Amino acid sequence: MRILGIDPGIATVGFGIVDSERGSALHMVQYGAILTEAGLPLATRLFQINHDLEELICRFHPDAMSVEELFFNTNITTGIAVAHGRGIILYTAEKLGVPIFEYTPSQVKQAVVGYGKAEKRQVMDMTRRLLKLRTVPRPDDAADALALAICHARSTTSLLKQNPQAKPTV
Repeated sequence: MRILGIDPGIATVGFGIVDSERGSALHMVQYGAILTEAGLPLATRLFQINHDLEELICRFHPDAMSVEELFFNTNITTGIAVAHGRGIILYTAEKLGVPIFEYTPSQVKQAVVGYGKAEKRQVMDMTRRLLKLRTVPRPDDAADALALAICHARSTTSLLKQNPQAKPTV
């Protein structure tokens, strides 16, 4: 399964593409960021995100897209801009027929590190280790996107998903 992880934004949209094989083998295919220029009208930036994401999807043919759910901290203005970017990302995936899966930051941390309140540096280092990379991917948004792809890969191989009657052991 090929998974496109997306860390939404407006200035920087991180992306990470991971191939996941049965038995939990993960392989990094590509990562990077879609960048939009500050000072451009919002509509122009959204158009660029749509255009660049369409190119990524057409080039790499992902089976699924894993997107981070929005988490509003203190800066509501930044959150609204990110929401615009996230909206165009969801629209593009839907338009091109890529199934969308959404995860909270805590779910990503739990899937990658094993602890839902892990620090960002722990998530980045585990992402590097799980994908057998020499260094942590840059920019941070790309590393976050790869972590989102890993999160989806791990959720799709969960034994609980394969056997709905299975109960977690406590």
